[in-house]
Amino acid sequence: MSFEATYLGTNGWFIKFKNTNLIIDPWLTGDLIFPPGDWFFKGSLEKEILINKNINIILLTQALPDHCHIPTLKKFRKDIPIICPISASKILEKLGFKSIRNLQPSENTYQNNLSIKATAGARVPRIENGYIVKDDNGKGFYIEPHGYLDKNIKKEDLDAVITPTKNLKLPLVGSFVKGADVIPKLIKTFNPKIILSSTIGGKVKYSGFLNKLISSQEYKGEINCNLVYLNSMQSIII
Repeated sequence: MSFEATYLGTNGWFIKFKNTNLIIDPWLTGDLIFPPGDWFFKGSLEKEILINKNINIILLTQALPDHCHIPTLKKFRKDIPIICPISASKILEKLGFKSIRNLQPSENTYQNNLSIKATAGARVPRIENGYIVKDDNGKGFYIEPHGYLDKNIKKEDLDAVITPTKNLKLPLVGSFVKGADVIPKLIKTFNPKIILSSTIGGKVKYSGFLNKLISSQEYKGEINCNLVYLNSMQSIII
């Protein structure tokens, strides 16, 4: 076993390595609301998600509310190290977190027996982060929640890729999540054993004006690796 991945729903993951517990983009409690208010876009969890294990690192990909979810982050101890893009720093400082490590694309850090390298992710509107995460044995995964692959990434074999597997579109805007488009590129770049579908799943109800305009598109090509769809709080050992 290299690690165990538990899907928390939407963008959230709990990853258990041998010596380190990592939580990514958690939304565990409260509603998700995008400005200017819940009339525009609101997400509601079916029920609060409880994590009863010690968290060693919080990893955030973006500063948007569905990745840097303030009601959830308020629940965590403020001495837990957080790795995040620069865009999330002021939010985390206001919440009282004491150990914030900003990474820009191509930068890396080593914490709690994990190597974490930032990659260029979606522009929303500034470029946010994806990550390549590996343990001391070189086992690990790539994650990016909008289906954007950094053109500067070199090919390497990874155990898993965590990515959206559908496109989400808005009129006039086009695809703002490009999961279906990026799958062939991810397979070519990382040769993963497993692709874990992310971003769109979980026990959540959405409402609001924006939600009515969103349409989705499936990936219809062949995949030469194992594509896994997990339900909320379902786990897989990789």
